[in-house]
Amino acid sequence: MSPAAVLYIVPTPIGNLSDISHRALEVLQQVDVIACEDTRHTARLLSHYQISTPTWALHDHNEQHKAEQLVARLSSGKSIALVSDAGTPLISDPGYHLVNRCREAGIRVVPLPGACAAITALSAAGLATDRFAFEGFLPAKEKARHDKLESLKEESRSLIFYESPRRLLDTVAELVAVMGPDRQVVVARELTKTFETIHSLPAAEMLEWLRQDDNRCRGEIVLMVAGHRPDSEALPAEALRTLTLLRAELPLKKAAAITAEIHGVKKNALYKYGLEQE
Repeated sequence: MSPAAVLYIVPTPIGNLSDISHRALEVLQQVDVIACEDTRHTARLLSHYQISTPTWALHDHNEQHKAEQLVARLSSGKSIALVSDAGTPLISDPGYHLVNRCREAGIRVVPLPGACAAITALSAAGLATDRFAFEGFLPAKEKARHDKLESLKEESRSLIFYESPRRLLDTVAELVAVMGPDRQVVVARELTKTFETIHSLPAAEMLEWLRQDDNRCRGEIVLMVAGHRPDSEALPAEALRTLTLLRAELPLKKAAAITAEIHGVKKNALYKYGLEQE
């Protein structure tokens, strides 16, 4: 493997230092410099694996300026590994400007697979995984957060957010208000660490559970929300067949009322389903 003139995107552990690949360690050892969010944080990982490669700070506040300097180094034949404090770089972390500049300059960018808190959490959440949307951090201000959740209210994909401990309660309370008390919510915290917890409850129950113990809001948090399901998806297949048969002979309103009585389901949900089929 020749690391010259290549930018490597290297995921690092999100907690447990053993969660790093042999390939990632090889790259970190061989490159000329490691660009990282916090040199002190990355130093702990490098020290653990006895890696002495020089580091260079690249964070939100200096990335656009430093990207030019790093691209110049790459253009001269140097190799660079990009890491974040934890997980996969660029996923709610710095790196976009550097990668974009490398692409524009024709510099090879090589991504390594590895840890990502969002995917790790989703795999154990018990929510639908065939389609999901990663939304990163919600806005810190109340109105902006409310508006964002309103825009996602009818999103059918599972939703994944990163959230800070100090805002978790407010966000879950907003979820109850916007998406309803019964929407399934999963809180995953301290993934791969000693106090890892993954807890799933309807939104209103989750809010109460979090309020019972301050420790439940501490640490690194991934917040997940089940996708919106139209009322018709909860209707039994037998009820839908009955409605279809009755609808052929009766007005929709009457057919929905009779079907609701037979199957013990909501008349309004049947009526809405019938309208959608017209």
